[in-house]
Amino acid sequence: MEVLERPPPPPPEANSFLIAPSILSADFANLQRELEAVAAAGADWIHVDVMDGHFVPNLTVGAPVVAALRKVTKLPLDVHLMIDKPERYMEDFLKAGSDIVTFHVEASLDPRSLLEKIRGRGKKSGISLRPATPVEVLLPLLPFADLVLVMTVEPGFGGQSFMNDQAAKIQRLRQEIGWRKLATLIEVDGGINAATKASCKDADVLVAGNFIFQHAQGYGPAIKELRGKTLPYG
Repeated sequence: MEVLERPPPPPPEANSFLIAPSILSADFANLQRELEAVAAAGADWIHVDVMDGHFVPNLTVGAPVVAALRKVTKLPLDVHLMIDKPERYMEDFLKAGSDIVTFHVEASLDPRSLLEKIRGRGKKSGISLRPATPVEVLLPLLPFADLVLVMTVEPGFGGQSFMNDQAAKIQRLRQEIGWRKLATLIEVDGGINAATKASCKDADVLVAGNFIFQHAQGYGPAIKELRGKTLPYG
C-alpha cells in the first residue's frame, strides 16, 4: 500500500487548540478505523506513545506500528518517545514516517544533537520533560525544538489525573518562548479534558486519550469540547 500524501502540521489558531488524540486509548484491534474516525471528527494530529518498559514502566508500540499508521492516515503523526537513549532508535522512527518526533530530555545523552538530527531530516523536533524536571533544563534547547511537550501526569499510563501544579510550567515556557521570539509550540499531555484545558491556556496543542475515545457522545463532540481556549475574561 502506498503512503498517503499528507500536508504539513497546521499552525494553531490564537483562540483554539490543536487536538492530538492519543491512540494509547484507542481500539488496537481496529487502529485504521479509529484513525479514520478521529480524522473525520476534526483531529489535527495523531499522538503515538512509544514506551520501552525501561524509561517508563509500560510497553506499547514501536517503529513498525508507526510505519503501518503512516500508510492509512494523512494526519501528522506526533510520535512521543518515552524510551531510554532515544539516539539508538531515532533513525527507525524517522524512516517510519513520523512527522513530529519528541523525546525526553532526561533520557537523551545529547539532546541538542538529537533535535538537530530530527530537523535535519525534515521533521519537526520535540523535547519533553517529566513533571519533576524543572523548566530551566530545557531553556538552552528551545532554539532547536519545534515543540515542547509538558507532561501533566507521570509518563507511562493513560487515564491519570491532571497535575495542577504543572500549569505554572506551561506559563513559564510561554514566557520564555516569547522572550526569545521563537515559534516553538507547547503541547500538553496527561489528564486532559474539558475542565483541565483551562489550566493549559498558554499551550498550543492538547493530547487527549480517554476523554476522546471514551466520550459518551462520540469523538466529534469530544474534540469540539477541547478545541476552544478558555480565556481569562470570557
